[in-house]
Amino acid sequence: MENLNRRDHLKQWGGMLAGGIAASTLGVNSVAHAQTSSMSGPVPPKGIGYKINHLSYSDLGGRPDSVQVMKNKGHIYVGHMHSDGVTILDAANPKDLKPVNFFTAGQYTRTHHLQVAENLLLLANGANIVAMQSYNDMRGYFENNPADTLTNRKKFRSGLSIHDISNPTEMREIAFLEMPGIGINRLWWVGGRYAYIAAHLDGFTDTLLVTVDLQNITKPEIVSKWWMPGMNRAAGEVSKMPKGKRMALHHMITAGNRGYGAWRDGGFTIHDLSDPAAPKLLSHINWAPPFPGGTHTPLPLPKRGLCVVADEANAEKCAKGIFHTFVLDVRVSENPVPISTLPTPKDRDYCGLGTFGPHNLHENRPGSFQSEEMIFATYNNAGVRVFDISNAFEPKEVAYWVPPLPQKMMDPRPNIAFAAKTCDAYVTPEGLMYVTDWNGGLHVLEYKG
Repeated sequence: MENLNRRDHLKQWGGMLAGGIAASTLGVNSVAHAQTSSMSGPVPPKGIGYKINHLSYSDLGGRPDSVQVMKNKGHIYVGHMHSDGVTILDAANPKDLKPVNFFTAGQYTRTHHLQVAENLLLLANGANIVAMQSYNDMRGYFENNPADTLTNRKKFRSGLSIHDISNPTEMREIAFLEMPGIGINRLWWVGGRYAYIAAHLDGFTDTLLVTVDLQNITKPEIVSKWWMPGMNRAAGEVSKMPKGKRMALHHMITAGNRGYGAWRDGGFTIHDLSDPAAPKLLSHINWAPPFPGGTHTPLPLPKRGLCVVADEANAEKCAKGIFHTFVLDVRVSENPVPISTLPTPKDRDYCGLGTFGPHNLHENRPGSFQSEEMIFATYNNAGVRVFDISNAFEPKEVAYWVPPLPQKMMDPRPNIAFAAKTCDAYVTPEGLMYVTDWNGGLHVLEYKG
């Protein structure tokens, strides 16, 4: 009866109409082949894939808590959620990754997000929040402002470090830009003069947009800060966000002179970045409520005038309902319009297994696989899902890979389900996929679509 109720719950969400989104786009176009009894049993160590093959696995030298992954000169760089550092792997043979080095900024400094271009690596430095807070479950992490809830504060670095990786096995730090506060959550830089960073600064309620000028790479400089009304506590602003909701920039990705921002429970923004020292807000839309929020990653598709926006699932067993990845028409920057969602995977009872729903998107970085029709997305315990959005009004799932259980739990928080948590994915032009898991290390996959 419990499983039947969960299926009915999914069916109810799949049939919803919200904001003009057609019901057929809310999860009823999942891969038909997935509706088989073979998907009801345990997942083997190599996972279960359709049009995706498993090539190899690495526990990252005994530090399997992995988040963002980047590739440069035949080497893979992986930021950690709990292990306070970055692991470098020799990926000359994708079937046999070899850890060759580990960089750390010190205990309690989390460096989970990084960007690589031009033989440089930009690294987020900030508080290892989980190690400094006492959470009862996952929701405590996502529903509270970290600046106000640190219960066991330790010394850590907060800011942007820049590393020379011309020797790919080493991360030689050449600059550090201090940002007093809780630190950086994510950053976007694909080379060039400016980096766009989601960082918490002292005096603010949560993470805001910080633009950094890298013209002098050894002396980076903050040239602008942009935040939503109510975030600048030091200036007397008062937040209007309800309890349990965060107004916080999670990530910004740029395309041309436009910046696309994801603000957790605060929705989605488009900015004019013609003058990086003075970002201008062009539009702001928020679909939470009625949807549960957690807006995480915006992926602009500029040639088509679209943006794919993933809301991060941040509660276990679908306690907040089903999270979605939205497709928006952004041809008119001042009026973004949601037109569909990516289909919700239904090949297993994912709600009953732990955290289920979107996390991140492959970001079409220069040098990686780039497409405005094929979307690679990570879905926590549902693994990697590949979607064809050539018809943006009727996205279709065309491939997937379901991960195995982690060998051990790295997440120290109590009341967390023992389950896979597929986090980020980097896809090469050849179709190799480097896929991280918050607890379960790094998998190398091959897309066969």
